Amino acid sequence: MTPAAIDRFCRSLRAATRIVQWEGVIVFKVGGKMFAMLPQTGDGRGRELWFKADDVYYDTMKTAPGFRPCPYLARARWVAIANPARLPPEQLKAYLRRAHAVIAGRLPRKAQLALGFDPPPRPARRRRAYFDAEA
Repeated sequence: MTPAAIDRFCRSLRAATRIVQWEGVIVFKVGGKMFAMLPQTGDGRGRELWFKADDVYYDTMKTAPGFRPCPYLARARWVAIANPARLPPEQLKAYLRRAHAVIAGRLPRKAQLALGFDPPPRPARRRRAYFDAEA
């Protein structure tokens, strides 16, 4: 996928916003939290793709061919792809959907509802049994 196609796809995700910050880095957010970025490559001629990896798959993804731990965000389990055009479009879209879902799932329940997400039900409260002291 080209950076323009990635841009269109990320903006099509529910409640996703796009801003440009940090000297030209295209940042995609959901609920004010980043889920993907398109920074310039080191030579300035193209764009890399950085995105939040699912915690379960991060260790595998960071060592996969074409992937690497994301500069500055590896501790938060982000991965970087130097040339996103090499990946099949459907695979790349699945990674971006998952990054979006991971970040949206970590938003507070109230924010999820405001953005139109269907958060999981709250766990049932366990009621404490109060017994009569005389019994």
